[in-house]
Amino acid sequence: MLRNEGHRLTRVVVCTPREEYYRASDLKNHNITQLADRNLAIQQHDTLKSKIMEFGSEVIDIPELANHPNSVFTRDTALCTPNGYIKLRLGLDTRQGEEEWMSQVLDSIGEPCVGEIKAPGTVEGGDVILAGTVAFVGHSIRTNDEGVKQLSAFLNAMNYEVRVIRLPDSILHLDKAMMVVGPDRILYCGGLIPDDELKGFDTIEVSCDGPATANIICLGENELIVERLNREVTKRLEANGLIAHDLDLSEFAKGTGGPNCLIMPVERK
Repeated sequence: MLRNEGHRLTRVVVCTPREEYYRASDLKNHNITQLADRNLAIQQHDTLKSKIMEFGSEVIDIPELANHPNSVFTRDTALCTPNGYIKLRLGLDTRQGEEEWMSQVLDSIGEPCVGEIKAPGTVEGGDVILAGTVAFVGHSIRTNDEGVKQLSAFLNAMNYEVRVIRLPDSILHLDKAMMVVGPDRILYCGGLIPDDELKGFDTIEVSCDGPATANIICLGENELIVERLNREVTKRLEANGLIAHDLDLSEFAKGTGGPNCLIMPVERK
């Protein structure tokens, strides 16, 4: 089960980019800035998987979805909750279809489906952060009003307090602006997340300019994966007593993704 993304990561779904990530014919429509180097991207992804397994988590590595270069970014396709998973509906047209692909995977490993976002609603997983009794939901260019409404109904029924964060169009997903780094602790970008939305949590504020971002992976309380170019955030985390494993994931930044985008967290304990 997964109720709080600050708990220890124990099961995760990833997708090593073997072919599709390098085949995007229209970069703009896929929101990719430039094609990645295949060998380097696979090497970086293998290092990420090794670090997660080293921490004790099961890693389920699935094949890419044909004709979907963004299927490497598994986070966006579903939301795993304490009751089962919610099938999402992606806001980028070229990604639609990945939801069914991930649903088949989650069904196959015994995760029950407890809800589905239906048109015209859109929700992407990078816009949802579960933090114990609170669910933060980003209202973004990928997650619309109807999607927020439908998702909130599912989460309220699970006794989550839903806090909706409206994001500027320049911020693709909420996980760029904030992330849980422990059961009761949040890393956030000052100026993007209102202080009153963070009540009840200890916070670490960072300035998210240039490569600086809150997009990290929480392996467990006080231990994180951070993209290597995110140096200022790493320094801030370490100054607050956290352990930051800095990995080079630069080939995925070309697809506008960070560490958190590359995992579908299924279970935390």
